[in-house]
Amino acid sequence: MSPRQGKTTLLTLIGGLRSVQEGSLEVFGQELQGASNAFLEQVRQQMGFIFQSHNLLSSLTALENVQMALVLQDISSMKVARKIAREILEAVGLGEHIHAYPAQLSGGQKQRVAIARALVNQPKIILADEPTSALDKVSGRNIIELIQELARKQNCTILLVTHDNRILDIADRILNLEDGYLSSSSY
Repeated sequence: MSPRQGKTTLLTLIGGLRSVQEGSLEVFGQELQGASNAFLEQVRQQMGFIFQSHNLLSSLTALENVQMALVLQDISSMKVARKIAREILEAVGLGEHIHAYPAQLSGGQKQRVAIARALVNQPKIILADEPTSALDKVSGRNIIELIQELARKQNCTILLVTHDNRILDIADRILNLEDGYLSSSSY
């Protein structure tokens, strides 16, 4: 996909972060065009987001960034949320960095925190926007394999947009977005 093709816009529409202005978009069999804010919130609660820029809160530790996603989903107690957040951070290989702030983490470690935050609520779909963009080839591959492994364990679908052709071989299906139109790929 080339730059400025609308990939991020597509993800934000699917994720209910933007309103559909015209046309039709169904997610989970439900039309998003004209959907209420309450309905869009319900859609968002079934999704995990991995943003290109991580979107971690700099004043929170890795543990707190992941725990916050649970608190926003009304997990009953902070103790339970902390335990679940710690477990998923350990699953992504950050058990030794749970008390680190984003400024103390490498790009790959920040991406792992973002992955943990996206997966912690066991969403139906992960929307990943260029999750390997700031990583070298090996780190990028490792991140994608980690997302894939954890999503499989949770029976979760991944919708990933990327310019990184080095990771296309792990996809179950590849679509191209060009000039605002989706088409099947010949890969």
